[in-house]
Amino acid sequence: MRTLTMGERALLVELGSGEEAQAFHAEVLRRRAAGALPSVREIVPAARTVLLDGVEDPGSLAAQVNRWEIEPLHARVDPALEIPVRYDGPDLAVVAALWGVEPGEVARIHSAAEYRVAFCGFAPGFGYLTGLPARYEVPRRSTPRTAVPAGSVAVAGPYTGVYPRSSPGGWQLIGTTDAVLWDPAREPAALLSPGTAVRFVPRTPGLR
Repeated sequence: MRTLTMGERALLVELGSGEEAQAFHAEVLRRRAAGALPSVREIVPAARTVLLDGVEDPGSLAAQVNRWEIEPLHARVDPALEIPVRYDGPDLAVVAALWGVEPGEVARIHSAAEYRVAFCGFAPGFGYLTGLPARYEVPRRSTPRTAVPAGSVAVAGPYTGVYPRSSPGGWQLIGTTDAVLWDPAREPAALLSPGTAVRFVPRTPGLR
């Protein structure tokens, strides 16, 4: 762990891995909910960092977090948000070939993993989910699509994501969901937030 002050009111915490960053983020949320971090106004997780903003004394907070004992993420038991998926994506055969399996096996492999939202970005409601074993990492498409339909379930590198709205994208599309990832009329508007546990549930293609 490395801590860096950012201006007068923020502290950036760098972790050694994505899993460590997620565990640290969960610890920050737990401590703030318990009232132990009253001056932290905003918490911004990323791939291997967590930014704490609105801090009265970043130096003092840095000394505190360096003494924390961080509970491993796998030790936490949270109820998983279930997202139904029809594994009917246009890149299903490509991903199957990269995995060395038949296309029908992609749904079984992908839905068997336990996921957690590492951080959000790219578009409102888009979460970067970790949990797929490293041997199933796949590259982005060599040619990105100009429009990926909303609800597309995709994989790229170590992440799984669900496109909350139609947008350009270069991830490999393996399925679709009717889950609404972003709804401004809902509170909260985003279905996924950093730290959320997620499970993908296969549905028969063609059925809603």
